[in-house]
Amino acid sequence: MTDPVPPTISVVIPVHNEADYLPHALPELFADLADVPASVTVLIAENGSTDDTADLVRRAQASYPSLELLELPAPDYGAAMRDGFLHTTGEWAVNFDIDYFSGAFLGSVLESDADVVLASKRAQGADDRRSVLRRLATWTFNQILRFVLGSGVSDTHGMKALRRRVIDDIAPQVQSTQDLFDTELVVRAERAGYRIAEVPALVEEKRGTKSSLLKRVPRTLAGVWRIRTALRAENGQNPGTP
Repeated sequence: MTDPVPPTISVVIPVHNEADYLPHALPELFADLADVPASVTVLIAENGSTDDTADLVRRAQASYPSLELLELPAPDYGAAMRDGFLHTTGEWAVNFDIDYFSGAFLGSVLESDADVVLASKRAQGADDRRSVLRRLATWTFNQILRFVLGSGVSDTHGMKALRRRVIDDIAPQVQSTQDLFDTELVVRAERAGYRIAEVPALVEEKRGTKSSLLKRVPRTLAGVWRIRTALRAENGQNPGTP
């Protein structure tokens, strides 16, 4: 009797100028993934780095055969996630950050019958150890999603997993890049009727943030409004009506 074929998971990690952090992060990442009962491929979506991030990943491939590299010319987190998702072939496509990942989350994904699994910082049982300001920002953003986009999920930023059919169906429709690709992806999947499950996440910052929270606010608000306008236009509604 032959052994069952393990499920396949493609992990996409967008990175930009992470040459100093990768030597520490990659061993920790692959150690965390070692016990996941699946065939896991890690795709580093390097976007617009000006240091030797890409060269470091290429050198690391000798130690980690399941490590892949996608090089993109422009620094854009959301575009890197989109192109990474579309580049992968696993039954599940998963988004991690280089400083935020969890093999336990992948175990939850494999046990789920949902189409989209979100690691929520706000779900019951979550342990969010970030600063008060960042927790407040997450809560505020969630309220915006509820009132502006009518979303029922509690967290669109962070670890997430999507079945291949969701990626193939929804990702090409997404117009947002930068900070809001994943938000629009999840909202579109929600509106399309895909089953979404949220599991509680442990969130503990391993280092300081690389971008200013306050500087992202105007861009995020404008981006959410663009998503609203696009979705309403696609549904034949007047984008300017409430």
